[in-house]
Amino acid sequence: MQFGLTEEQEMIVATVRSFVEKEIYPHEDMVERTGEVPRDISEAIRQKTIELGFYACNFPQEVGGAGLSHLDFSLVERELGRGSMALNHFFGRPQNILMACEGEQRERYLLPAVRGERMDALAMTEPDAGSDVRGMKCTASRVGGDWVVNGSKHFISGADHADFFIVFVATGVDDTPKGPKKRITCFLVDRDTPGFEVRDGYTSVSHRGYKNCILDFDNCRLPDGQVLGAVDGGFAVMNEWLYATRLTVAAMSVGRARRCFDYALNYAAERKQFGQPIGRFQGIGFQIADMITEIDAADWLTLAGAWRLDQNLPANREIASAKLYATEMLARVTDTTLQIFGGMGLMDDFPIERFWRDARVERIWDGTSEIQRHIISRDLLRPLGA
Repeated sequence: MQFGLTEEQEMIVATVRSFVEKEIYPHEDMVERTGEVPRDISEAIRQKTIELGFYACNFPQEVGGAGLSHLDFSLVERELGRGSMALNHFFGRPQNILMACEGEQRERYLLPAVRGERMDALAMTEPDAGSDVRGMKCTASRVGGDWVVNGSKHFISGADHADFFIVFVATGVDDTPKGPKKRITCFLVDRDTPGFEVRDGYTSVSHRGYKNCILDFDNCRLPDGQVLGAVDGGFAVMNEWLYATRLTVAAMSVGRARRCFDYALNYAAERKQFGQPIGRFQGIGFQIADMITEIDAADWLTLAGAWRLDQNLPANREIASAKLYATEMLARVTDTTLQIFGGMGLMDDFPIERFWRDARVERIWDGTSEIQRHIISRDLLRPLGA
């Protein structure tokens, strides 16, 4: 087995890391302080990403993307994970689900998104429908040849900057032996559509400046041309295009853990107590050893999941394992780093308290740790009839 990166992959890592250090790091303190990303900064990041040739690098070349493999793209996300989520959002990675666009949808949504002319946001979560997607109450019904949507979505990331939204809503109910089962359809919704409103969401302790929003639909009329995929085929679209988002969370968690670890390692080497660097004390040195071991393990677990996708091998369990382990590893690494820094770790003189706060949400979004454990155990037990 070949565990090393190719020369091209090493170049990808070096290029993205340099970009993050030069274009993202300098603005992080301001974003943390204000909770906002000024438009001139977001536009500059977007434009520089386009010039670098990395905008929509997760899309195939035939639609204008860089055509990176899943493994290559995981390396990109790993390096982006080192920087502020609010700022690296403009490093442009549109939702792959847009590859399901057909006909006129390609010109209105897919191609402008790949070119960086329009930004998208994915809308699935509701107050009563997080991991339980079929619990959604936002519905669309047929009225006069159109679809009329009513309801709301919340926790919608990137909605404050989005030009259009990829929205999943219930479009019917089937009676099954296990009870009623909702049918789900995916719609493309432009920001200025009548009956559709984007509102400010909740204030989060994680990822300041990377806002979540609330979407309200009040008799919002959508023609058939706004359906992405087939009517009642929302789950088919999800399963084809959205399964790898968990891999992105895992990769970014690894990148953030490595940046945090660098602070811990340097502090342990420089900070002196009782006449010697604190890293020489077994209590600190062993923590350093445990952190790097866990980071490396999460890294390889994540890259292995991406490799399986590239080989067209089943990867659902492996991706769930990567998301579970990497996000929980990040929590342990940020907490241990804060402990090594002591009281200074809680002060905003260092970004440690930010890493600590930001780490908490990773075990929740894109499927909680409990959901990942369910996926893993189900994958193992089902072949045995359990």
